[in-house]
Amino acid sequence: MSESAGHVVPSAGVPCWVNLMVSDLQAAQAFYGAVLGWQFRASSLGDQFLVASADGSPVAGIGERQPGFAPASVWTPYFAVRDADVAAARIQERGATLAVGPVALGEGRAGLAADPDGAVFGFWEGSALTWLPGEGRAPARIDLQTRDVFDAAMFYGGVFEWATEPDTEVVYRQDHVEVDRDGRAVLSLHGGGAQTSVQAHLRPRWLVTFAVDDVERAAAAAIDAGGSRPQPSSATRSPQGFSRTLQDPDGGLFTLTRGASD
Repeated sequence: MSESAGHVVPSAGVPCWVNLMVSDLQAAQAFYGAVLGWQFRASSLGDQFLVASADGSPVAGIGERQPGFAPASVWTPYFAVRDADVAAARIQERGATLAVGPVALGEGRAGLAADPDGAVFGFWEGSALTWLPGEGRAPARIDLQTRDVFDAAMFYGGVFEWATEPDTEVVYRQDHVEVDRDGRAVLSLHGGGAQTSVQAHLRPRWLVTFAVDDVERAAAAAIDAGGSRPQPSSATRSPQGFSRTLQDPDGGLFTLTRGASD
C-alpha cells in the first residue's frame, strides 16, 4: 500500500476499517470507553463521526445516525476498492443489495451494501488510516457468519477479485474459508447463519472481534455499562482461547477475545 499525508491507500480487496452507527454518540463513547478503554477524537467528517483509538492507534469509527435513518446498529467492515463504481456494479450483478452510494465522503468515496444473505458490509475508495485486522490495536478478527460458506466466498471473491489481487490467497479449510494477505489471515467466512432466526447474533452477519487482556472482566464491564449477553449462550472458543459475543446498549453486536501474550 502507498502512503500519503499520514494516511495510506489500503490494499484492494481486504478490510480497511470498521464502523458503527449509533443513535446516541455520547452514550456509545461512554460504553466503549468503559469496556475497551478507547479514547475518541473528531474525524475529518466532523464531530458527529468519531475515531476511536487505543494507545494512540486507530481502532474503529463510531458515528451518529441521521434523524429518519434508524437501522439496527451493526459493526460493519469496509473493504478497500480501486473503483467504487465498479464495486457497486459487481455487487448488484451478483444479486446483492446496494443500500447507499457510492457517495463522496471526506477524501474518498464509500458505499454500503447487504450480501445475498443479508450481511451488511461497506466499500471504500481512497486513502485511509493505517489499519489492518490483527495488527496493533485494530480488531483481532473480522469474520462472516453466513448460510453457505462456498456461496459467500464466490460472492465476495467476485466483488473484490480476490483471485487476481497480488499477495491475496483464498484458503479453503475444513470448516471455513480464510482470506490471507501476505501470508496472514485478514478475514474468515464461517457457516451457521440462519436467515430465519429471530435472534440477530444467529443470522448471517459480519462479526468484529476485539482483543482484551481479560474477557470476563471486559464482559462484566459491558454488562455494568448497560450492555447484554445474547441468548442462548454466546461464549465460544477461538484460536486465542475463550471469547464472548456481547450486545451494546444500542443493539450493536461485537465479540471479545483474549489478546495475544507479549
